Amino acid sequence: MDKREHILFSDTFDVKDVDKGGKKFDRVSRIDGRSQTYDMDLILDINTELYPVDVGDKFKLTLASSLSLGESKAFAKGDANWRAYVNGDERSLADNYDYVMFGRVYRYDDGAGAKVSAFLSFGGLLMCLEGDVRHLQNFVVGDTAYLLIKSI
Repeated sequence: MDKREHILFSDTFDVKDVDKGGKKFDRVSRIDGRSQTYDMDLILDINTELYPVDVGDKFKLTLASSLSLGESKAFAKGDANWRAYVNGDERSLADNYDYVMFGRVYRYDDGAGAKVSAFLSFGGLLMCLEGDVRHLQNFVVGDTAYLLIKSI
């Protein structure tokens, strides 16, 4: 299986705002971003102790159904024990990123026209990705996903 089959969405984002409504938690910030290629809007809670973010920063965000780089069964879709694999000897998609979270799609809203929103939760850290349905058609409520971020 080719790793591209695991990729649900990937684009580069510009951080437009951090904690717009005020800071709620010591180590978590809510960022607002805009994608460069697909005109997607992003709201994402991020642990800034692990991955600090400022207005004007750019990062690559990838959402994937698996961390597998090939035929390996080790990174089965939805494997909640992904840390054991990431810390093991086998290479994974996570090796190419700075920040990784595992979560689940909990809501998918059809908007006006072709605009939709996908909502994911990563252990209580929330994400909303909004834009054209063509870029979010692979998201299904209940499915698991890995969020991967790399600074640019």
